[in-house]
Amino acid sequence: MPAMSSRGSRRRTMNEINMVPFIDVMLVLLIIFMVSAPLITTGTVDLPSVGSAKAQPQHVIQVIVGTDEQLKIKLDGDQDPSPVPLKALATRVKEAQNGDAATPVVISADRNVKYEAVVKTMDVLQRAGIQRVGLSVKNGAPADN
Repeated sequence: MPAMSSRGSRRRTMNEINMVPFIDVMLVLLIIFMVSAPLITTGTVDLPSVGSAKAQPQHVIQVIVGTDEQLKIKLDGDQDPSPVPLKALATRVKEAQNGDAATPVVISADRNVKYEAVVKTMDVLQRAGIQRVGLSVKNGAPADN
């Protein structure tokens, strides 16, 4: 048997990429998206509007977050807010609501309070099932930073 030369056993390298499988995959993905797009339902968001309230509610529970992140609760007739720990906040608010879930709870916080403290307070109230939780805002021109 004659010895094979090294030239005959070499394979020729391919310089091109076969694009057909890539195109097939892209067309399949396109079809999947075209079929599933009409099935996706869009959510509706009920955005609040400032200043649209007709009248102030008669009974409001105010939760005050101080600069030291201590919580105080203030009812309508109270002049001085009473301190309350975060763990007992939900039960105190429910007691103040007297079974009326429509009683709004307003969270007031100082400008220098960490946002995390306000979010924790809102989270505790919402996890307890209190529905009408809002934030107190100051009307007027924005302050300089």
